[in-house]
Parts: sequence; C-alpha cells; structure tokens
Amino acid sequence: MTLGRTFAGLAGALLGGLAGGCSSDPTRGYSFASTRNEQVRTVAVPIFDNVTFHHGIEADLTDAIIKEIQRTTRWVVVPADKAQTTLTGTITSADLRQLSTSSGTGLVQEVGFELTADFDWRDARTGAFLVRRRGVRALESFVASRPSNERIDVGRHASAQELARVIVAEMRASW
Repeated sequence: MTLGRTFAGLAGALLGGLAGGCSSDPTRGYSFASTRNEQVRTVAVPIFDNVTFHHGIEADLTDAIIKEIQRTTRWVVVPADKAQTTLTGTITSADLRQLSTSSGTGLVQEVGFELTADFDWRDARTGAFLVRRRGVRALESFVASRPSNERIDVGRHASAQELARVIVAEMRASW
C-alpha cells in the first residue's frame, strides 16, 4: 500500500469519526444536529440552601457550580430576573467517613468528606422541571494524620468541586 493511500484512508476515517454523532432521537441513529436543546442559553444559580452544621459549604458549592458551568458548557450564568432557567438546591448532609486506619496505631489516616444534595433545574419561563435529582453524592478524601496533617477544609473543598461536576454533568445529560 502506498503512503498516499494510507494517508487518505486515515484522513477519511478521522473526518468520518469527527463529523457524525449520536442523534437526540435514538430511533434515528447518527445525526449532525446537536443533542442539546439550543434554546437554553442562560441559567441563574442562587446560593444553595444548607441544612447541615457545616456553615459556608453552600457558598463553596454554588461557586464551584458556577465555575463548572462556565468551564464546560455554553450557558451563561446571569441574575435570576434575566435567566431562562434556574438551578436551585439544598445540601442535605455533610459527613466525615473513615476510609483507612494505621495498622500500627489504629488511628484514622484517611478521611472522606461526603456531601449530599438535592437540586432542581427549572425552565423559568414555564416552571417545568428540566432536571430534578435527590440524594446526589460526592466523596473526596484527605489525610488527617501525620505527616500530612491536611485540614478538613481540603476534603470539604474537594468534595464541593466534585459535587459541582456531578450536578453540571446531570444538567448536560438531561437532553
């Protein structure tokens, strides 16, 4: 086989792989159309409610969600009075989980900070739910023992970041 044919075959396969995508209607197979609803362009994200004893985590989670929306979607975060959609939610639990212990001392080495939240994404124009999820969880670990001595804030921040990724992924997958 010549180099020209090899290059042409690879180029054709690459273009074919990049051009097509799954259809938003599973009965239609592949499509060049977007699988997302292009009519939604703006979202409001008011600060989540927090029913836990970990005060301030609601601001961390809301900030992480806004940054994740800006980083991974085409949606623009705007004030509620200008938004086509609104994302609201409640942090329902924030718990520490023992993940590992030292075999020599029996003391906890690695701890997980687990956040659980409920959220609703609504169309502000019609009031219809676009996504409604309950009990969405994220757990991230930190090392509380020596020599690391990481503070609980490390796990709390990482857990808020992960929960934001999960929530925005749910929003994006809803179409």
